[in-house]
Amino acid sequence: MTSLMVIVMTAALIDNVVLSQFLGICSFLGVSNKIKTSASLGGAVIFVITIASAIANLLYTLILKPLNLEYLQTIVFILVIAALVQVVEMFLKKTSPAIHEALGIYLPLITTNCAVLGVALNNVTDGYNFFESVAAGFGTALGFTIAIVLLATIRERIEDNDIPGPVKGAPIVLFCAALMGIAFYGFGSLG
Repeated sequence: MTSLMVIVMTAALIDNVVLSQFLGICSFLGVSNKIKTSASLGGAVIFVITIASAIANLLYTLILKPLNLEYLQTIVFILVIAALVQVVEMFLKKTSPAIHEALGIYLPLITTNCAVLGVALNNVTDGYNFFESVAAGFGTALGFTIAIVLLATIRERIEDNDIPGPVKGAPIVLFCAALMGIAFYGFGSLG
């Protein structure tokens, strides 16, 4: 149990998918305007990455590896991710049209979010068993959610500030993201 917690904490804080691995930057920067939208996307990403990690591990362990079809892992993982995102999108469209509308194009983009595929591939590369894969997937998604909500919080707070013209907009957001990356680098001493 302790090793699973270490995997979760390492994936969420030390090896943060956005701030240290630079995966998932598109949705990280694109959806981080408002806290509510960021948290909603984070919830969807937690669901998709965690379930995708579990299914990808089972498919790899029970089908691809025994049949020597490891070379198909990327295609199979992409199909699993696409199916899960479709389920999330249909669920949000039915239960919360406002959140579905706020996420806009970024919800279907979870399918192409390299962080989701990266986790599944890293789990295979690291040789994680089923429970370790799920823990790594959950930790990675949790780290993504923490990072995007923190950036949204910062963006909402600086929205009405008097920021000089040359750094207004994207430059200040990238600067904030860089400072967050430096701050998260400090978690490396925990490992």
